Amino acid sequence: MMRRCVALSAEAVRAHELPFACVICKDGEVVVETTNRVSRDADVTRHAEIIAISEAQRVLGRRDLSDCTLYSNVEPCPMCSFPIRETRIGRVVYSISSPMMGGFSKWDVLSDREISDVMPQVFGRAPDISAGLMYRDAAAVWRSWNPLFWFGIRLRGCLAESNNDAMAALQTRPERKNPLKRLAALLLQLLPGKRAEPAPVAARQPQAKVAG
Repeated sequence: MMRRCVALSAEAVRAHELPFACVICKDGEVVVETTNRVSRDADVTRHAEIIAISEAQRVLGRRDLSDCTLYSNVEPCPMCSFPIRETRIGRVVYSISSPMMGGFSKWDVLSDREISDVMPQVFGRAPDISAGLMYRDAAAVWRSWNPLFWFGIRLRGCLAESNNDAMAALQTRPERKNPLKRLAALLLQLLPGKRAEPAPVAARQPQAKVAG
């Protein structure tokens, strides 16, 4: 899956986008694969992860993606990390860490357990995180695209350099089990009239009209 993700990031460059890509899979099968569409759509919110999450919900016909794994060649930013938590994606794997902008290493959205403890009907548990997978291959795409840019963003600490071998899982933060909190979260999800529901429904209506 990560090999495909890295290959997609190279395709993004050929499409005049920054080399970002995302793959979401379930049971070892690709559900969706995307690249950035910021330049193509003239929209700064069109990150690969955002597009992939939206498409995965459409393909699977449900909001809950807890049985899915998200692969990204670069650590998801905070904007992408909140939808990851809201759709309850169970595992996130990325190649290049982002100490300045990362939703895990900088802003701690992906591993924050407070939001799911306080609002379990909205936010899923913190996903399992694996970083550094195929770092050298992912970095090679960036370096090939623009060597000076790649040097500059590493010098500024925006993207992290790693000397680890390709295919090495560097970080994991599995959730500590708490049966009482899990039961409370389940009960809250089953309650009718949840205040969190109207917003996603309203947000989907314009998209349905455009698709039609």
